[in-house]
Amino acid sequence: MINPPYYASDSRYNNGMKYERCGRSGLLLPRISLGLWHNFGDVNSLSNSREMLHFAFDNGITCFDLANNYGPSYGSAEETFGRIMHGSFRPYRDEMVITTKAGHDMWPGPYGNWGSRKYLMASLNQSLQRMNLEYVDIFYSHRFDPETPMEETLQALVDMVRQGKALYVGISQWPYEASQFAYDYLAAHDTPCLVYQGRYNMMDRNKEKEGIVRQAKENGVGFTAFSPLEQGILTDRYLNGIPEGSRASIGKFLKPERITPELVAKLERLNAVASKRGQTLTQMSLAWLLKDCSVASVIIGSSSVGQIRDSLGCLNNLSFSQEELREIDEILGI
Repeated sequence: MINPPYYASDSRYNNGMKYERCGRSGLLLPRISLGLWHNFGDVNSLSNSREMLHFAFDNGITCFDLANNYGPSYGSAEETFGRIMHGSFRPYRDEMVITTKAGHDMWPGPYGNWGSRKYLMASLNQSLQRMNLEYVDIFYSHRFDPETPMEETLQALVDMVRQGKALYVGISQWPYEASQFAYDYLAAHDTPCLVYQGRYNMMDRNKEKEGIVRQAKENGVGFTAFSPLEQGILTDRYLNGIPEGSRASIGKFLKPERITPELVAKLERLNAVASKRGQTLTQMSLAWLLKDCSVASVIIGSSSVGQIRDSLGCLNNLSFSQEELREIDEILGI
């Protein structure tokens, strides 16, 4: 059966999506972005990937977050996105913010990892080919490299913009002092850092404690949060044990031993708070991150349209009372 032509929904910007300015820039990001870390690789159904991407865009999700080694296998999430870009998204390219990254293991040998100019430049060229793109909107240094001079990594980012292969650049998971060096270097070379991407959620507040979130704001840099649901823990998925097919059941990124009776008890209490707010636990967890402008966008993962739809529901209530915030902190022991 031939797939019918894709025509984006005429109401895609009137379905409740909100947009936030990313740092001190002209770029607006959707409060919810779609990440392709899992469920979009060559081991996954192309039709399901296509359905999720179409649904996301039809509902105002304009930012698609990738990296060179997303899959599995490495590169296959970008290939999936490239097939859909070629087949249906091409007319809407200028309405999208497409990101990719390099810094983690990608190919064998000394030139397929970390932060050298050779690796970053080669990786971006490969990513553009896989995604059927002439440029990406944002290219990230995916992690800090303690061995490569920071000037080398950062100058590669500057040159990507000057070559027209990236419109903006960002950093992900860099430590505090290195981040400040990056912000200063990039600003001095007329390529200001657009965005910092970090792991951040109700349970994992290290980026807040380390001052990374505040530092980004002070430097005019936007902040986007990945793992906003703590690998699915901050959903209703584990309220009744470990379901088959869940990340905890697979045990690769989320170990089953983490789902303890004590954790489930906390999740039940959080779920009760969410119910009083008229939200699912997923929706409240995302809303907690988006309650102010400190986080421009949260990057959700998904394995189904239903999960994306549930996440979008968070936008109906982003306000928290001080009592609710205190209760959440008390439940989590923070």
